[in-house]
Amino acid sequence: MNPPAASPLGERAAWTMLLALVGGFALSQAFRTLAAIMGPPLAAQLHLSPQQLGLWSAAFHFAFGAMQLAMGVSLDLFGVRRTILLAFPLTVAGALLCARADSYAALMLGQALIGTGCAPAFLVCTVFIARHFSAQRFTAVSGLVMSLSSIGVLATATPLAWLIEATSWRWGFGVLAGCAVLAWGAMWRLVREPAAPAAGNGPRPSPLAALRELLGLFALPHTLGLVAYAAVGYASFISLRGLWLGPLLVQRHGFSLVDSGHVALAMTLASMASPALFGRLDPGGARRIRWLLGLAVAAALLLGTLGLVRVAWVDVLLAIAFGMLSGYGVLQYGYVRDAYPAAVRGRALSLFTMAMFLGISLMQWASGLAASLAPSLGVEPFSAALLTMAAMLLAGAAAFWKLPQARL
Repeated sequence: MNPPAASPLGERAAWTMLLALVGGFALSQAFRTLAAIMGPPLAAQLHLSPQQLGLWSAAFHFAFGAMQLAMGVSLDLFGVRRTILLAFPLTVAGALLCARADSYAALMLGQALIGTGCAPAFLVCTVFIARHFSAQRFTAVSGLVMSLSSIGVLATATPLAWLIEATSWRWGFGVLAGCAVLAWGAMWRLVREPAAPAAGNGPRPSPLAALRELLGLFALPHTLGLVAYAAVGYASFISLRGLWLGPLLVQRHGFSLVDSGHVALAMTLASMASPALFGRLDPGGARRIRWLLGLAVAAALLLGTLGLVRVAWVDVLLAIAFGMLSGYGVLQYGYVRDAYPAAVRGRALSLFTMAMFLGISLMQWASGLAASLAPSLGVEPFSAALLTMAAMLLAGAAAFWKLPQARL
């Protein structure tokens, strides 16, 4: 898998740098999914309602998504290395603040800082792959990176549950802060990509001009449908694995925290192989669009069934099945790459990523609100949350289907 001839990096150097960047991405994955295990003890100690818990988890994704515009411009203008090294220390600061938080406000501020610091962690990997690996292998390498980054999700399953039961949820944040310091050091030491490898030999545009160009992507007819789909696909997996899975198993079925961690671990293991598999199976072109639509409907059906069926072993199997299916989202990366010219690809990927993570924030807030309102309507909170997520997933897929699509 050789980098394209235009890349100034050799094969070994490209892979070494990419793996260093994956370390930061893995930490981002850990922070975005810790609520499933961290949520029950944290809510008990700080007396948080389901809506507050949903808002706290959503704060990471809102900050992450809101910063994507700035990160996309920074990547196109200043390069991968400077962007990630300047942002990632905020992750450490936010984790340490959460570890010492005694109020909901401090916890929310810490989550927002973590989300801001992690904002470029995913994007630097996709932009690096687009710049230094061949176009034919873009989706496959992206899928492999997604699978490797799931090590961070694994860490927030059984290992985090054991740590919290042995110590407290504060130690969970503290250990992750230490790991973030190590990841930053690896990126500082190993990532040496030229600061501005963007295509073209003309003068570098100003940040304001680059931002206008990013917003100008909405003038393309296929952007809105992509944004609608991106806002719900990955959001459904993260909202289940990263927010509702632990509380559902603990409160609906009486699982212990470690038992729920085992289920989260199994779901994560299933999800780790999924992106690499779908990356290799990517059919490309118009067939890729049909796959995206069909798989989104299948995912919505799994969520709806999980919301309505209240049998413990069925819920466990459905969660694992959802993890196995979750990697279909990697097909969107190939769609984005093919739908936009190289000169604005960094900004297009940042817009796509912004939609993904603002969508997570919206889905977690909406599902938390549904769970809080459900008892007054005689509905089980988890049924309300999961059915809300399924409805949002179907709505996003329908918008992608009906709105104009890119000609591939």
